[in-house]
Amino acid sequence: MRLSVSLRALAVFAGAAAILAAPLPSLAKSEKPAPTLSGAYLAGHVAQKRRDLPSAAKYLNAALKLDPNAPDMMRLAFQYSVMDGRLDEAVALAKKLIAVSPKTPVATLALAVDDARKGKWDAVETRLAALDQNGLNAYTAPLLRAWAAQGKGDKELALKLLKPLANVGGTQALHDTHAGLISMVAGDKASAEKYLAGVAKEKGGVTFRGARLLGNLYEQQGKSAEAKAAYDLFRDLQPNTRLLDSDLERMDQKGTPPVLIKDAKDGMAEALYGVSAALNQDGGYEMSLILGRLALALRPDFPIMSYTLGSILEALDRPEDAIKAYRAIGAKTAFHRRAQLRVAANLDEIGKTEEAISILKGIAKANPKDAGPWVSLGDLYRRKQKWPESVAAYDDAMKRLGTLDASQWQLLYTRGIALERNKQWDRAEKDFLKALELEPDQPLVLNYLGYSWIEQRVHLDRALEMIKTAVRKRPRDGYITDSLGWAYYQLGQFDKAVPELERAVELRPEDPVINDHLGDAYWRVGRKLEATFQWNHSLSLKPEEGVRKKVEEKLKNGLVIEADSGAKKPNGG
Repeated sequence: MRLSVSLRALAVFAGAAAILAAPLPSLAKSEKPAPTLSGAYLAGHVAQKRRDLPSAAKYLNAALKLDPNAPDMMRLAFQYSVMDGRLDEAVALAKKLIAVSPKTPVATLALAVDDARKGKWDAVETRLAALDQNGLNAYTAPLLRAWAAQGKGDKELALKLLKPLANVGGTQALHDTHAGLISMVAGDKASAEKYLAGVAKEKGGVTFRGARLLGNLYEQQGKSAEAKAAYDLFRDLQPNTRLLDSDLERMDQKGTPPVLIKDAKDGMAEALYGVSAALNQDGGYEMSLILGRLALALRPDFPIMSYTLGSILEALDRPEDAIKAYRAIGAKTAFHRRAQLRVAANLDEIGKTEEAISILKGIAKANPKDAGPWVSLGDLYRRKQKWPESVAAYDDAMKRLGTLDASQWQLLYTRGIALERNKQWDRAEKDFLKALELEPDQPLVLNYLGYSWIEQRVHLDRALEMIKTAVRKRPRDGYITDSLGWAYYQLGQFDKAVPELERAVELRPEDPVINDHLGDAYWRVGRKLEATFQWNHSLSLKPEEGVRKKVEEKLKNGLVIEADSGAKKPNGG
């Protein structure tokens, strides 16, 4: 059966949701792949929807074997092979895809990267020059063609090929960074300094990578004062960063700096990293993943790219794959500590909480002055509702921070939540107030503190205004909107509570507590049939045990006003 016939048949299949929930058939070596084209394609399609990259790659390749000349199937199999890190398999598929569709951009890019790995710079130029210079190609092609020219030792041609990125909105820094790196690899340190220093002084502020490349260039020339000043550009923006610790420690010990960009292959990997990181920030996770995999194919030992790859895989809900990416980062690199923290977070995500705790405690022991692992431990315990342990971990983090700056509002907020849940309100209130000193009008803090005051019947006017401000700051946040409605409810202003809670349900229809709140408000204004509907809907959303019992009691006996125990804790904490 041809694929088009199979797809028409699948289009009328009524049980798509059931298929998505069902386990995928095995593709173990001892078993045959799905016996039909439609079966293999459907399994690959389901794997795509689940973002199960390994299974998607396996099933789409199995389907392609059954219909080897289907361009769309070939393209999908190629893309998922790249995303899963199967580079040799992807290159073979790219060659077939280019044969039937010569200007397929990502396949061309993969083949250009494969040529670069082998030092075939003329082939890289030929492939990339033939691409249409629009879309993503407008960024990647000039960068990679420039580095291919440098691979042949032609710096002037390299800078000429890079020119399309100069004086264009949003790409000037990209141009200057790579013009500087090309100059550096070519041995023109003066031009390299000019370009990289210009990027560091841009209006938007220096990035970690920009500061490190410039600082490293100065170190290579023995300019220690200038190198430290370059590193301090980033440290001034991120006072609590630990990313430059290893560089500063090496400088103190008069050590030899590493060469960050050794040759054209490294430069090409740097270019792919830059575009991948930008796409990742904008939510273009799949293309970001493809470019990241290609960068690592050129430069397997590339810590900042491996770290970014881990974050992309987390965004795609692939915690196991993210853990692999983070664990590929060497112990002596700037990103190792950060990567270990993310390993712990992802282990907790997949249920390996004790292993996660062990890793965090190990990081804390190895870095006794570092607050980071204690913050992560506090967050982990808070998610598990282990309030005493959470408070203790946050306290340990605070001891290591010293003077607080604006960036610490979130730690104060999360410790405040743990303290409040641990029945230490006096300390919690101080943390919330201090957080607002550091970050005035922060909506999450305003919501939690304002709601807590209303629950306690203190500072009522100020508390209500705080929650209103939080809603103005985050009007699409259903949890904060629920807090405003429930605050009106607690104050006996039921007519005002109803519209706010109705809007909260619109924003968060899946939340059982918000639906329960709206039911209570309806009951208070005499809309008892609608109240019953909302309570039933709350039950259908499978609330926690405590909420479920209260809702069932209300469905049985109605809302007993005398037994009304007051507001629940604000949502979103």
